Amino acid sequence: MRVLRLVHGDPRAAAELVARLTGRQAAGLDPLPAEPADLAPETLRAHRGDVRALPDATRLVLLLAAADQYPVATHAFLRAVAAVRLDTRPLEAAEAAGIAYATAGGVGFRDAWTRIAAYETAAPADRREAHRLLARVLHGPAEAPRRAWHRGAGALGPSARLAAELTAAAARARAAGDPALSGALAERAAALCADSRERARLLAHAAADAWHSGDGDRARALAARTAADALTGVLALRTGHAGEAFDALLAAAVRAPRHPARGGPQRPAPPAPGAVRAPSPTAHLLARAAEAAVYTGDLRRSPEALLVAQQLGMEAPGVLGGLAAAVDGRYEDARDLLEATAGRCGPGGDPTLLLHAGIAALMLGDHPRAVTAMVRAAAAARARGVTAAVSQAMEFRVYAEFWTGRPRAAEAAALDALRQAYATGQDNGACHLQAALAMFAALTGDDDLCRERAAAARSHALAHDLGLPAALAQWALAFLDLASGRFDAAAAGLRALAASGPGHGHRAIRHLATPHYVEAAVRTGEIRVARVAHAGYDRWARAVGGADDLALSARCRALLTPGADALEHYREALALHADGTRAVERARTELLFGSALRRLRRRTEARDRLHSALAAFESFDAPHCAEAARAELRALGAPASPVRDHRSPTAQLTAQQLLVARMAADGATNREIATRLALSPRTIDHHLRGVFTRLGIRSRIELVRLLADPADE
Repeated sequence: MRVLRLVHGDPRAAAELVARLTGRQAAGLDPLPAEPADLAPETLRAHRGDVRALPDATRLVLLLAAADQYPVATHAFLRAVAAVRLDTRPLEAAEAAGIAYATAGGVGFRDAWTRIAAYETAAPADRREAHRLLARVLHGPAEAPRRAWHRGAGALGPSARLAAELTAAAARARAAGDPALSGALAERAAALCADSRERARLLAHAAADAWHSGDGDRARALAARTAADALTGVLALRTGHAGEAFDALLAAAVRAPRHPARGGPQRPAPPAPGAVRAPSPTAHLLARAAEAAVYTGDLRRSPEALLVAQQLGMEAPGVLGGLAAAVDGRYEDARDLLEATAGRCGPGGDPTLLLHAGIAALMLGDHPRAVTAMVRAAAAARARGVTAAVSQAMEFRVYAEFWTGRPRAAEAAALDALRQAYATGQDNGACHLQAALAMFAALTGDDDLCRERAAAARSHALAHDLGLPAALAQWALAFLDLASGRFDAAAAGLRALAASGPGHGHRAIRHLATPHYVEAAVRTGEIRVARVAHAGYDRWARAVGGADDLALSARCRALLTPGADALEHYREALALHADGTRAVERARTELLFGSALRRLRRRTEARDRLHSALAAFESFDAPHCAEAARAELRALGAPASPVRDHRSPTAQLTAQQLLVARMAADGATNREIATRLALSPRTIDHHLRGVFTRLGIRSRIELVRLLADPADE
């Protein structure tokens, strides 16, 4: 996907580039090429030949148009033409050759490669003159950054004056939320800077801007030319070896300025009620270090970051304080610190700290507040032009959406976030989303997809020290076994979550999966270990006081209690679930309660509970869990016929199936669909067979007709 974006959507150029990638580039360990000549030399060579065949006057017009369009679009072509009374009639030769054409705003090129070729075939002196002309016709404060760009591009060599002008313009663009423009300006300033230290600083700014604008590969290529710990840490966390992120971010936090560089310490304006105040550079880096501990699963390192914050005389940012307290077993302190962080989820503010507010809410089991925080984090990121942070917010939002009984909506959102993560070079975020999608597949009964997603997530996680997605993928596989009645396999898989080292497991996921482990362990006779696991879970549940955590603890207690004495614990669990939000777990509690009632021959109450569980599982489209409820009803001698589905045919499809179906109806091949969704062609074939079966059709032609019917949209 990223290769296709780099070559401007040209499939032939993409194939050419893929064949030239090194093993490390293909594995995502090194940045992809970023310069046009490095991307697809054969493609570019052919386009240069087309341009060179044009008359000199035509090439001059095309040069001016190309210089006006990339990498900074300045929309000054027509003004430049008028200023020098340039004759544009030679453009007819380019139109006749199919290379370019006149538009209302100037010139349109056949494709991006033609634009690049039109610029690069010109002599350096002609390129500089084109940029100087464009700079002369750009006027007013709003056009100052683009004027500075052309002035810098027209320079003969290093210039401290132009570098300073470009640096100031980059700062203004950055403050205005246009990281793509600020990055281009900073990179040009670095090219004109003679001082090596200042040049490295400007390149670091350009790399950070490229990252924020969603161009992860460009960010990594620029970062390779500098040695900034902050940048190294962020890139390692999101796209590299996450185990290296914590140390780099902590080192950068120690050296970070305590106040903004320009103007010295300033008193910030009061934030809106509930808003997150913009953090200092140090606080921002310490928050990122806390994220590194979360993603790797090495939570024991969070006290190190907390100690740095204390030594610097500052309040621990984000979830850092709560994590450190939880690691030390101070659960009441952890609750208070996480509650304070979760409360900072008002509109506006810094995307990173809004993200932390959502993570804190998740740890407290407050899913509605987690969703609110993540939605606002994504909105704040978009408003600031920080594209890279949008998919990261979705990574954690899907947890809340899943357990609250909206797995289909969560799956669709996760698929969209997965595409964003891959497109922006956030391979570690994509790994996390693959693991989440494995959990969705486990609940919705797609065994093959669950295993494929989990395998992909675990493979990447192991190579990049990512404990969080590794543990989540392991939980997905175990939940699939549990829902399918394979209790020995489920217990073994959940027991494996005890491994909490980076790249293998995660303490938080192990905690979240404890109710499932207790269920599997009781089913396999491992009562002693089930009691030990429940004791730790119950201590956290009582300290935090969340309704769902207390409900699940009561459910565990019921499973561990023999005979009729278990029923009161089940009733307590359902009463607590009524005040909670985890609809999926409530349905599972009803299933277990109904099963216990059946064994005790309390037929009427058992039937009611099992029918309620069955209806919930069918609404979640969770076939394995629904079948377990039907089996209990059959054992009870009660009817368990499936509910008639009056929805439109396409409403019967999962989010993944509907997405595949629409792509297939648009004419995409299985291989093309697989590439776009980061799956194997075999899995796409499996999905299409499932689509055809559910819709009762036999061909793609019937699929096109069905999806074209407005009644089914």
